[in-house]
Amino acid sequence: MTFFNKYNTKSGFTLIEVLVSIFILTLIGLAVSSFFKDIFSFNRIISGSLTAQDEARRALKTMSAEIRTASPSSLGAYPLTQTAASSFAFYTNIDGDSFKEQVRYFLEGATLKKGVIKPSGSPLTYNPANEIITELIHGVANAATPTFSYYDENYDGTTQGLVEPINISVVRLVGITVVIDYDPTQPPGPMTLTTQINMRNLKDN
Repeated sequence: MTFFNKYNTKSGFTLIEVLVSIFILTLIGLAVSSFFKDIFSFNRIISGSLTAQDEARRALKTMSAEIRTASPSSLGAYPLTQTAASSFAFYTNIDGDSFKEQVRYFLEGATLKKGVIKPSGSPLTYNPANEIITELIHGVANAATPTFSYYDENYDGTTQGLVEPINISVVRLVGITVVIDYDPTQPPGPMTLTTQINMRNLKDN
């Protein structure tokens, strides 16, 4: 006579199988988490880089318009006041009133800034304490690249810029170079924007 067991052997997970499953799920979770972290980081870098590039384009447009109209100050001083590799200062009327402002563009760290001094007092003076500074471009990585370069009336498009110390009175054209790199440790890498501006009020007759 043959006897059959009425009960089936119980099936289930052993402790080792549970631990292995948890380990695998943990690895998958870490991989997914790392993936999304990289995606978010990449999006942040790209967004910051695009913003910096847009800032640079808009700033260069404004800078070009203002530098082009450089003219003697409201006190009769020469149109240009500072010509250095990382800073440039001049006089021009930026707000349409009867006074010429002193405008200073300068690189400080990774930010290109603008300082404006409006003449005041009686007699009129350009008081450095009244300078209003705003930030124009972030993520600047010029390093050894001069932000400003200067050329005289003999510039033909290929000649080298003037060498410091620069004689302000011979400057006729200003070149601006801005290297944008929001995060030097990450792609997409640096982008260089350049422009050159002739100052129409300084043209030789």
